[in-house]
Amino acid sequence: MTPQPEEPVFRTLAQLNDFIDFPHEEMKIRAKTFFEDLARRHTIRDFLPDPIELSVIEDCIAAAGRAPSGANHQPWHFAVVQDQKMKHEIRLAAEAEERAFYGGKASDEWLDALAPIGTDANKPFLEIAPYLIAIFAQKRGGVEVGMDHKNYYINESVGIATGFLIAALHHAGLATLTHTPNPMSFLNDKLGRPKTEKPFLLLVVGKPSMQATVPEHALVKKPLKDIMSVF
Repeated sequence: MTPQPEEPVFRTLAQLNDFIDFPHEEMKIRAKTFFEDLARRHTIRDFLPDPIELSVIEDCIAAAGRAPSGANHQPWHFAVVQDQKMKHEIRLAAEAEERAFYGGKASDEWLDALAPIGTDANKPFLEIAPYLIAIFAQKRGGVEVGMDHKNYYINESVGIATGFLIAALHHAGLATLTHTPNPMSFLNDKLGRPKTEKPFLLLVVGKPSMQATVPEHALVKKPLKDIMSVF
């Protein structure tokens, strides 16, 4: 006989004591303050080598782990790299893929889109910044470690968790760069992750150099009226 699924068990928000019902005016202030904080977030490529306590990174990743996910399977793994030799090896592998990208793999349209940002195949930040966080998407897993169930809405779930992580790191006073060399399968080999995990993104983390530049192109943000509809 096919085993029957367990009946779901629920707890009320009152039992969890996890919801704060802010007065309307405080709600408005908090929303505005959060926007103003994130409006100061910039993707940068010039980092200081200054060390950051690992506990800061741990708390930010713990925050990312609270993101919603398909069936609550939490299909992500965050591999934190602080070892200088490993960062150097990752840089060499990433730059090899980037040289192929800029050397003919990318379409002219893609290269034209990147031109205002001024990127190229040279990625020194990968070994200057104190941390790299390789984010992996897990094809199989479950709500507990060791489970081997199919995961659902993997990219959506990992994308939301990555957004949580970037916001948490910014809130802690750190800068980030999202880096996606293509392909990224070398990260599985370098970091000992199973083939059932797909590298999703390489996040560069640290304090920004005050000489770090931000392309004017990146400062152009669509106004609220162009990204929101109310019905």
